[in-house]
Amino acid sequence: QVYKGLDIITNKVSPQEQRLCRHHMISFVDPLVSNYTVVDFRDKAVALISFHAAAHIEDIFARDKIPIVVGGTNYYIESLLWKVLISTKEKASTAPGPVTDRKVELEQLDGVELHRRLSQVDPEMAAKLHPHDKRKVARSLQVFEETGIPHSEILHQQQEEEGGGPLGGPLKYPYSCILWLHADQAALDQRLEKRVDDMLAAGLLEELRDFHRRYNQEKVAENRQDYQHGIFQSIGFKEFHEYLVSEGNCSPETSALLLQKGIQALKQVTKRYARRQNKWVRNRFLRR
Repeated sequence: QVYKGLDIITNKVSPQEQRLCRHHMISFVDPLVSNYTVVDFRDKAVALISFHAAAHIEDIFARDKIPIVVGGTNYYIESLLWKVLISTKEKASTAPGPVTDRKVELEQLDGVELHRRLSQVDPEMAAKLHPHDKRKVARSLQVFEETGIPHSEILHQQQEEEGGGPLGGPLKYPYSCILWLHADQAALDQRLEKRVDDMLAAGLLEELRDFHRRYNQEKVAENRQDYQHGIFQSIGFKEFHEYLVSEGNCSPETSALLLQKGIQALKQVTKRYARRQNKWVRNRFLRR
């Protein structure tokens, strides 16, 4: 009954939940696509909520349904609720294989050089960003290169719109309702540790081995693996790198130790991520 009459937009769902109501945005990007961004997610999800012209189907609202956006990642939810992102030029392709991504190209440069370039075209944004924060510096440079407008100027335009403010532009949908499930930190930590244990009991290691064999083993062998982009940066995979690459090539005792190291790392990074999520909700959602 909870699901009746709802459409769910999420990237985390069980087969049982999928049978209860219609779900969207699941299993539609190839794991080797590394240039899929929050802007791509926003554009696809907004089309589902409003109108999906390519498929000629009614939007969720027109079918008298309520779109429910489920976390996951609060940054992605924020991109749907508020006008906060900047679209640059269209990507040529999202197919597997080599693609030209200007931000990734820029990230290969020295951080000091990147920051120097940004200072020349957008001094205000350069003053806010540390030279070591190559991702954000590269993104600001990409925005300028692909729009011709300084990143800081576009952000000011968003903030000055009616309903905007220091955190960005106005709400896209006027009657949004945000539900936040809060727990005391000690209880949350305990539940997150149990969640990892439950994932292991449900077959996590088999899933990791399969993913490593299909998508990661060749990259590691050719020394071109990058755990900073695409799906490979996801929590729950890179923590088991040592275990996966050494399995079958070391003693059972060493393998068992590496497995426990991966499990403890997964528990720690999961709890750390939960703290960041709570901080995000307080600073980015509640403050609005």
